[in-house]
Amino acid sequence: MKKINPPRLYTFLLGFVVALPLLFLFTSMQGKDGQIARVNFTDDKFPQDYKIVSPPIPDQLDFAGEKVPLDNFEVKERIDREFIVNTYYHSYMIISIKRANRYFPVIEPVLKQYGIPDDFKYVAVIESGLSNVISPANAVGFWQFVEDTGRKYGLEINDEVDQRYDVQKSTEAACLYIKDAHDRFGSWTMAAASFNMGTNGVEKQMARQKTNNYYNLVLSDETSRYVARIIAMKTILQDPEKYGFDIKQEDLYPQLPVYHVTVSEPIPNLADFAISKGVNYKILKLYNPWLRDIVLTNKEHKSYTIDFPVKGSIKIIDELENH
Repeated sequence: MKKINPPRLYTFLLGFVVALPLLFLFTSMQGKDGQIARVNFTDDKFPQDYKIVSPPIPDQLDFAGEKVPLDNFEVKERIDREFIVNTYYHSYMIISIKRANRYFPVIEPVLKQYGIPDDFKYVAVIESGLSNVISPANAVGFWQFVEDTGRKYGLEINDEVDQRYDVQKSTEAACLYIKDAHDRFGSWTMAAASFNMGTNGVEKQMARQKTNNYYNLVLSDETSRYVARIIAMKTILQDPEKYGFDIKQEDLYPQLPVYHVTVSEPIPNLADFAISKGVNYKILKLYNPWLRDIVLTNKEHKSYTIDFPVKGSIKIIDELENH
């Protein structure tokens, strides 16, 4: 009798152990006629209760009251792309939902004051994620203004003060820009597109292609997607649960209650100024990111409004705690 090599014996036994459950599963899946039964995966059998679907697109969509022509297959697929991208860009959407709770109440009344449709608040979301970011082209803030455009619409920009970082002031400037663009093109949709490629760029393409309809223009991929991204963001943020985002009220970033201090004199040291108001320099900067230096020379004695947290609304770390 041929002697079995122990390693081969172990391999045989291991294969038998692995195959036995599979044989049992195969047998259990057979119907009475010996055919393999189909396994029906129901909603509760997806891993981690999670399944990937194509997000629903409403039958009708609009931007600022202007209808989106979803009967045009190219437009619908353009919109569909942005619904898919944003629905499954989980981290970005969760942060956007949380930040919107804090900053939309700041942006909305400014839009209303200037007669700009409320839908334009979603422009700030896709421009910056409601954050004071700086683009590779040195566009700054929630509304991503470059220096020339910011100054054109009344923002002060220098080494000590940059109002592109001020949500209130930069939203006012954005309203002036949007109003000018709407007056120029007669369309809120086109005004939104111009926020991405500039009014001169839009005007050039309209003349070149002989159309004044955004959806009929051949544009760069970025500008072509721009309004679709706004519309997708608007729809998802208005009903996040429908798109799988289960964000509780307590998870949202709260509004920051503030009181205002108006100054018209130079401030030689903003850290000392902050301490005199019961906060530290970091807190001062968090609430007033438009202050770009440690000093405010203010030679012209301009009037500035500086925000401070309402007493007790935040935890301020005592410098002595670590000593």
